[in-house]
Amino acid sequence: MKIIRSATGMAVLSQRFLREGVRIGLVPTMGALHDGHRALIREARLRCDALVVSIFVNPTQFGPQEDLAKYPRPIAHDHAMCRKEGVDVCFEPTANAMYPNGFQTVVTLPTVARRWEGEIRPHHFSGVATVVTKLFGIVRPQVALFGQKDFQQSVLVRQLVKDLNLGVEMVVCPTVRETDGLAMSSRNVYLSQEEQVRAITLYKSLRAGAEVIRRGVTDGKAVQSAMAHVLKKEPAITIDYLALCDPSTLEPLCDVTSRVVLLGAVRIGSVRLIDNLLVTLPRRSSK
Repeated sequence: MKIIRSATGMAVLSQRFLREGVRIGLVPTMGALHDGHRALIREARLRCDALVVSIFVNPTQFGPQEDLAKYPRPIAHDHAMCRKEGVDVCFEPTANAMYPNGFQTVVTLPTVARRWEGEIRPHHFSGVATVVTKLFGIVRPQVALFGQKDFQQSVLVRQLVKDLNLGVEMVVCPTVRETDGLAMSSRNVYLSQEEQVRAITLYKSLRAGAEVIRRGVTDGKAVQSAMAHVLKKEPAITIDYLALCDPSTLEPLCDVTSRVVLLGAVRIGSVRLIDNLLVTLPRRSSK
């Protein structure tokens, strides 16, 4: 496995791959790899000839009061996982390599980013869009894999690829969960044992919303109420938002007509968690 820290070095290798007809796959990460990342890597391995995993804690997607300085960086663990899973290249640029002196370009998607995570974290998605655009330009992948857990991010990147004609196949893989249902996240290490038990309440609330939809409830407020009812049983949890949205646009829905995504974000102590579920309204049988 190659470890490349220079953007120029990565670009040169990618150009060689492309000249040789090698299909490049990219799994963009911020490191602190877990089984959710492992699932992305394994799926990517099936779809490409040369697999690149980027490990870069992107400073531009963190707000001034967020956890950039303490974000986990277990690089030896990450290298071991990548080697075991057959990754060809770990691309680990420095912040200066990605944002050298004089850098001034910012990529924004104002419509996709204006709600939900974008409202709570106003600068987050411009940082995500900018770094993903740079990674695609440097690595030149034909296919890139993202996790469903960051649902709004996946919608944003898909729109980015479409708008800028980047020619990258976007693959979004299902959320990987702990045995209790908690969505795997690098930030889960911040949770105490007691907080981790409480954290699964977010997933339970989304499942409650999904259950009422599957029972035929179509009123958006009723679905949100079912989700909120579960979370309010746990006083240690603060709700940032619970939403019922169109999966393609992330616009809020008043009524369920077919397929919806349930989005949730909560805080437990100093830890902020997000999760989502895709739900399809059952078809009524005609008699």
